Amino acid sequence: MKLNWLREYLANIINASRIYKTITLPFAEVRLEQFTPQAIYCRIKSTSAEALEHILIACAVYFLVCLGLYKLTLWLSVSGVTGANQNQQENHLQQHDGTGDNTAKGLRNTLQRGLRLRSVHLPNAALMGRVLLVIAHPDDECMFFGPLIYSLTQRDGCQVYVLCLSNGNYEQQAQSRREELFRACKRLGIAESNVILVNATNLPDDPNVEWRPDAVASFILHTVESLDIKAIFTFDRDGVSSHPNHCAVYYAAASLCLANLLPKACKFYTLDSINLVRKYLSVFDFLCTCFMSTHWCVLSWKEASVVRSAMMEHRSQMKWFRWLYIYTSRYMYINSMREINLSDVELEMQIHDN
Repeated sequence: MKLNWLREYLANIINASRIYKTITLPFAEVRLEQFTPQAIYCRIKSTSAEALEHILIACAVYFLVCLGLYKLTLWLSVSGVTGANQNQQENHLQQHDGTGDNTAKGLRNTLQRGLRLRSVHLPNAALMGRVLLVIAHPDDECMFFGPLIYSLTQRDGCQVYVLCLSNGNYEQQAQSRREELFRACKRLGIAESNVILVNATNLPDDPNVEWRPDAVASFILHTVESLDIKAIFTFDRDGVSSHPNHCAVYYAAASLCLANLLPKACKFYTLDSINLVRKYLSVFDFLCTCFMSTHWCVLSWKEASVVRSAMMEHRSQMKWFRWLYIYTSRYMYINSMREINLSDVELEMQIHDN
């Protein structure tokens, strides 16, 4: 009786060892068979093919969702230019023939209220009154701000001004760049009298020359006060393309906001800089824009052709890669902006100082 505990202990050890062998033996055999170079290669090949298939399916689904959302948004949107005229024409036709498409119109209104999808999703301060676009070089207005300019110029009661802080003399082409800027702005619906071109020796078109923020800020503040500007649009701190002149424009405008020198009624907005993959997704970046941005402008293919034609007015800049840009860049179809307040500026200034 005293040795019963010993028998039980030995039986447990024997059973445990059998269980261990039963479990580990198949895996040991599998390891020996599978860890040959040929087996490893076949395993990697099959796994990679399966992963690639899943990635392709996910990309296809994403592109289809983006395209559907893009088309739905354009269908739901009412053009800011001719919206009132279209409604008058529809009412006029309905009075004459009495067969208005009330079902489609009701469905559109319901989806508009439920989904809140619009091609132009901007605050009221930016849609009415005087708006100032501050850029660094001639052609920035087309390459980066085309959808925004097009959307604003189509609004009744909205006047768009462009302040270009350099004459584009990087390749000694200042005169031709000046004429190209005026022609491009005319294509976008901006009168020549609303284009302000700065020709200052301390603000050259040169990425190797650092622009002083106080010099840039003085031009911006003078323009804002003299034209009674209600909203300013410019680059963010990354400058879209990380061009030093673009970044300098932001820090100059941000310094005005930080010093509380801008009029209280004047709002400050920046264009979102995005990563390289999103930058060349064209309209397929719209899904990301809807989830990650608060304000945006989206153009249809026909509307974007106006921006492309304006960009083509900058003939001196139309290198081979620019042709690829105007058809593949997201900035030719979509602009997303955010409003900058004092707390945002303070945080970004701290990041810049660090």
